[in-house]
Amino acid sequence: MELRRYAKILLRRWWLVVAPLAVVILYTVATYAPPATIYQVVMRFSAGTEPAGLSLDYDRYYPWLTSEYVANGLADVAETGVFAQAVAERLDAAGEDVAAAALQGAIVTDNAQSILVVYLTWPDPEQIVAVADAVIGELTDNSVAYYPQLQDVQPAVRLLDEPVPAPMAPSLRAQLMGPAIRIGLALFVGVGLAFLWHYLDPTIHEADGLEELGLEVLARIPRK
Repeated sequence: MELRRYAKILLRRWWLVVAPLAVVILYTVATYAPPATIYQVVMRFSAGTEPAGLSLDYDRYYPWLTSEYVANGLADVAETGVFAQAVAERLDAAGEDVAAAALQGAIVTDNAQSILVVYLTWPDPEQIVAVADAVIGELTDNSVAYYPQLQDVQPAVRLLDEPVPAPMAPSLRAQLMGPAIRIGLALFVGVGLAFLWHYLDPTIHEADGLEELGLEVLARIPRK
């Protein structure tokens, strides 16, 4: 079987497989440092519109339904590049140089009916407060820029949670991902070297090799 033949090649050149793997493992153990602690701020916002119509009791359902639409829409808006750019401009005006792309990757949103939830993850516990303030300002002061129908609705979006950074322990995946990738690449390189050596080696190690050359095998000497 081909798999058995490949296994023999790897066993014959086992040191080529082990050598790069051992080097990478020793290097990883010697230089390993756990991922840095990251911080998260969770912000909740209420969103809604004022009742409009002839009867507040009759139209009570529609403002609640609208608030759910507003929260859902702003949750989608807060993850866009346009929103990240607007937050970056606010930070720049406050003297903080933060790239919009970094902001977009750090913001995750959700909504529970009429409540908008914004999760902000950042490596700097001090700067995350400034970033959170910029996010809050953009959502509460400039929501009409994304949905013009919110014009003259004050307040359309209201902050419910003050931004308080909370440390997040690195996940097991984050701690192991880097070393696992390096070890996997080393194993791949070692296996590749073993097969390359076998391909370039003119030595015949098996009787099958003689038969492939058209030579007849008359006898075999078993190993003791």
